[in-house]
Amino acid sequence: MIRERRRVALSVGGLTLALVVLLAVRPVSSERIVAGYVLALAAVALGSATRLLGAREETPPVSRFELALTRAPSPQTRPPELVRVEREIVLGTTSAGHLHTRLLPLLREAAVARLGARLTPEALGTDTWELLRPDRPEPLDRHAPGISFRRVREVVTTLERL
Repeated sequence: MIRERRRVALSVGGLTLALVVLLAVRPVSSERIVAGYVLALAAVALGSATRLLGAREETPPVSRFELALTRAPSPQTRPPELVRVEREIVLGTTSAGHLHTRLLPLLREAAVARLGARLTPEALGTDTWELLRPDRPEPLDRHAPGISFRRVREVVTTLERL
């Protein structure tokens, strides 16, 4: 925008200087010199307007058909399996019944996947074995709190080391 203003100012200044020189010399009549000056100013104005309009030209409007074909970007979501495991951990920490029926079998599956058939106290360590042993008795109070997040983290760390 500033560059365009400078260009117009220089053009008008040059044309005015030419007008003054031509009026001083008078190679033709004054009316023709002034008419030429006005014509040149009109050309500068039209050129400037054309450049401004060309710079502001917007993209053509999108048709309803094209809008219908475009898909809205799908929001990034977390993998459903990760959400399910997180939910099992939270519920397993709040309820002993959920811990026994859902979270511990999930942790046992992870241990079996790491160890295969060698699911033993020696392989897991006594603390983790007590929690994951297959013959663990059902809790007396299913509504009692489960295990702490810290304990779940310890078990997962132990399984990761296997």
